[in-house]
Amino acid sequence: MANSASAPGPVTPGGHRTGTERGAGTRPAATTAGPVLRLRDLGWSVRGVPIVQEVSCTVHEGEFVAFIGPNGAGKTSLFNLVSGICPASAGTVELDGADITGAGVHARARRGLGRTFQTSSLWAGMTVADHVRLAAQAAEGPRASYRLWRRADRYRRQVADTLERTELAHRADTLAGALSHGEKRKLELAVLLVGDPRVILLDEPMAGVSAEEVPALTALIRSVHRDLGRTVLMVEHHMDVLLELADRLAVMHHGTLLALDTPAAVMADPTVQEAYLGEAL
Repeated sequence: MANSASAPGPVTPGGHRTGTERGAGTRPAATTAGPVLRLRDLGWSVRGVPIVQEVSCTVHEGEFVAFIGPNGAGKTSLFNLVSGICPASAGTVELDGADITGAGVHARARRGLGRTFQTSSLWAGMTVADHVRLAAQAAEGPRASYRLWRRADRYRRQVADTLERTELAHRADTLAGALSHGEKRKLELAVLLVGDPRVILLDEPMAGVSAEEVPALTALIRSVHRDLGRTVLMVEHHMDVLLELADRLAVMHHGTLLALDTPAAVMADPTVQEAYLGEAL
């Protein structure tokens, strides 16, 4: 997997290769835009034990990068560093060229970085529409209540449009606790999208979702990426979903970035097969 001067990302620590240019027509042209997110030697240690080690990569505007690796490889920990939940022990996180390593979760969200989690944090006794309405209000900042009162019609349209986009309009008055797992994942996306993030981190969105609901959720995530033009980073164990959606696959192993390349190149890499995917591939 040869490196290219026009490739989307730098060589990772240890000389591991990065993604080469994609074939014409395979993905939206938006991925040829400049870098929106850059990690430089990012690391996190707990009581001297390294959890994430020297991760460097560049993600371009409109790109879809999927992170894979065995349990405990550091995927969610890396997302925690990028989103500001955990403080980095080393390295930097840059968004649009600005160093946000020391910024908190809310500051990063205001800059356009959004995040979902493996475990749902929805309120079972709150309706679908109220979840999205509350998220829209929170996105406005400290004076949200005043703005919400002054612009009630606009907020109603914003909530309605978001529910339509995430295929939840018919469930607007349904309590979150009554939703299926797939619908809960859609609601989490709706709560995220109403804040209009440019860069979206999805942590195992298919977790708990039935096989029957996976195709619809996959189509929704594809729409968020392609139709809305969002940059997406996703941790997921469903390889068929990742191969359908991702521009590049990032392989995490023992807290390090083992490889970052096109799906086809990663799947054919013997080092990756030995570490994660298995010899059967």
